[in-house]
Amino acid sequence: MLTQPIRVGYAMTGSFCTFAKSMRELEKLAKKGYDLTPIMSFHASSIDTRFGKADDFMMQAENLCGKPVIRTIQDAEPIGPKKMFDIIVVAPCTSNTLAKLALGVTDTPVTMAVKSHIRNQRPVVIAAATNDALAAAAKNIGLLENLRNYYFVPLQQDDYVSKPYSMVAVFDKLEETMLLALKGQQIQPMMLGFQEK
Repeated sequence: MLTQPIRVGYAMTGSFCTFAKSMRELEKLAKKGYDLTPIMSFHASSIDTRFGKADDFMMQAENLCGKPVIRTIQDAEPIGPKKMFDIIVVAPCTSNTLAKLALGVTDTPVTMAVKSHIRNQRPVVIAAATNDALAAAAKNIGLLENLRNYYFVPLQQDDYVSKPYSMVAVFDKLEETMLLALKGQQIQPMMLGFQEK
């Protein structure tokens, strides 16, 4: 357990196939005593997929965090002015959200949360999950790596045969990445070898 609660904004965007992994990490953080607030993009909070129903994921996140999901831009805006969090985690973070963060686009609850939070020069941890991490999204990952206060959970290829450009964050490295980010350090190595399923 933590000696002092760390206030975490736990944001999710629409990489639905990784929601179960993200929820497992959220549960671990909750059990360790982190002060957690769930945040979801419009798509994460509204789209049902073969991986589960949006309402079920929202209910699970709210039960684990003990707080309602921030799911509107207007509810995310006060995060910075009120200095609500010590750190924001975006897990999973899609290539769409990566591009918006890299270019300063603020049109979802998650991008607003990050924009509002980072103005206080506080860390943001990205757990990317994208089929084009080694293609179109690579430049946006590089742009964010070059900015202050952005930190990445290590990535690895998830299916180099069928999806050679795809990479997914190693979710069980999330807490370690967070704790180092709070000290201003990027976890290393940032890319891990392919892991057999």
